[in-house]
Amino acid sequence: MKFDEKELEIIGEYNMPGIYGAPDSIVPKYNRPITPKENMLRMLDGRMPLWVPNQTLDNNAIQPLVMPDAKARNFGGTDWFGIEWEYEPNTKAAMVKPGTRRLSDITKWREELEFPDLSAIDWKKDFEENYKGRIAEDRFSYFVIVNGFFERTADLISFEDAFCALLEEPDELTAFYDKLADWHIELIKIAHEVYHADMILFHDDMGTQISTFFSPSTYEELFVPQYKKVTKAAHDMGMHICLHSCGCIKTLMPLMIEAGFDAWEGQDSANDKAAIMKEYGKDLAQCTLYIIPADMSDEDAVADIHKKVDELAMTGRFACRLKDEKPDRAVNLADELYRYSRIKYAELEESKC
Repeated sequence: MKFDEKELEIIGEYNMPGIYGAPDSIVPKYNRPITPKENMLRMLDGRMPLWVPNQTLDNNAIQPLVMPDAKARNFGGTDWFGIEWEYEPNTKAAMVKPGTRRLSDITKWREELEFPDLSAIDWKKDFEENYKGRIAEDRFSYFVIVNGFFERTADLISFEDAFCALLEEPDELTAFYDKLADWHIELIKIAHEVYHADMILFHDDMGTQISTFFSPSTYEELFVPQYKKVTKAAHDMGMHICLHSCGCIKTLMPLMIEAGFDAWEGQDSANDKAAIMKEYGKDLAQCTLYIIPADMSDEDAVADIHKKVDELAMTGRFACRLKDEKPDRAVNLADELYRYSRIKYAELEESKC
């Protein structure tokens, strides 16, 4: 199916809910040859898509603000587990308020920590008021869950003590994670049944700019068994699941695959994404936040998009949330990403015939 310029015609619009504190937005609906949802599913399932999915346009992103975690992480305030977050305007994000400590010790989690009652939230009311009629059925929907297993541990007892607990209290952490996994599975069930999500985007950062926080053996012992429960639950409900995990974490890729994740949303500046795609792309799709800076010229921006497609996307296992930080750019980079990847994929398929 060769590319036709008519595919760039705007035939409607989508009213898109905001995530991560961003406002709601209106994005165009295009005259695509297949639906954006079908195209995204092809990418995740290992079937060649027709173009690189631009999640900014092609996906419904769901992060209900009735979740205290979402509100605290996006704007500051108290999260689901009683941790206070402080919004920082320069980075437009929130961090745990300095000096905050929710647990005296990880061994005290049974006595000092109350797990949130998910049934106390009127999820159906939130869906009716904020999402019904806005989650387009022809677009792929993903539901954002922040604060995974390690992140939650660090938030509760500090990064320093979290690292110590990994070495000194593996049995206590396993018991805590068992309950946390069950709680997350209940939340995933709500995402599926109430919000009709096709995928869970599960956050759990695992590294610094230069390496992982801990060894692969620690990851395998403490986190993989818990992730397996969560990914199995999502798959049993007919959903995909993507792990958002920042840091330089290439050494964890085989274990992420073993854990059952369908895709990885990772940090471009900390990883050789092309090398990771070449080695692991068959078993683990990549999603990424792809930012074009405002000071990049139009010519360089177009060249960068072509390079990204050539280096990462020709496996058919790549999607991105394209964000152009220059509002008055003469070139429509979303159109360029679509056009270039659409032509390259068509040529690739034709060469196989």
